[in-house]
Amino acid sequence: MAIEQTQTLPAPVLSAALEAYTKKLPPMMGQPIKTSVYDPQVAGRTALQTDAYTAAGGLGSLVGPQAYEQFMSPYQKEVMDTTLTEFDRQQTINQQGLRDSAIGSGAYGGGREGVMQAEYMNKGAMDRAALQAQLLNQGYGQANQLAQQDMMTRQGLGTYMDQMGQGQQGYEQAKLDASTLAAREAEYEPYTRLGLIGQQLAQIQPGAFPTTTIGYQQGAAPASPMASWLGGAAGAGGVLGKLGIFG
Repeated sequence: MAIEQTQTLPAPVLSAALEAYTKKLPPMMGQPIKTSVYDPQVAGRTALQTDAYTAAGGLGSLVGPQAYEQFMSPYQKEVMDTTLTEFDRQQTINQQGLRDSAIGSGAYGGGREGVMQAEYMNKGAMDRAALQAQLLNQGYGQANQLAQQDMMTRQGLGTYMDQMGQGQQGYEQAKLDASTLAAREAEYEPYTRLGLIGQQLAQIQPGAFPTTTIGYQQGAAPASPMASWLGGAAGAGGVLGKLGIFG
């Protein structure tokens, strides 16, 4: 008995695409993805940030009881020395005036003149000390103010440098992120490409391309010798019967 089989084949263009697509899949199944090529990276500190950090460590010299000393102007010492020298000169002149008065009044060398000289010297020493303290206080106040202004200026400059450095660091980080993303896309490109192709192939509706229908008909199996003999015998018996040989 013959068997008939019908097979519908897709269009050659679709069949070739499916065959090429499926051949790409097995090698990729056992291929690991190199995640190391797109490891996240962090941008390092910029030179501006490093300089600002280093400068911040030096602000300690601008605080404390000796912070003002580096801001003491050498001109302040000259002014102080000149002022005290002039004070001493005036003291000497006035002391000489007291001596002249004592001589004129005949009291030179007496106890009264000695007391006046002592009082004058004591008062002069106190006045000199007060004048020196005043000059030192003025110099300290000015130096301390300059130290505070310098610290504020450095802090402002450090903040500005740090902000500029952060902006530059952000730019460098953006470049690293873009490189990481590009490396990841390059590593996934074969998978992405096959995924997109697979989606397109899966969306092709039946009948979108012409198909070919092929019919197969399987021939009957050849008869065995016994079957041929039996068939021949049966045929011969029929003929002989018709001729009246077997009655």
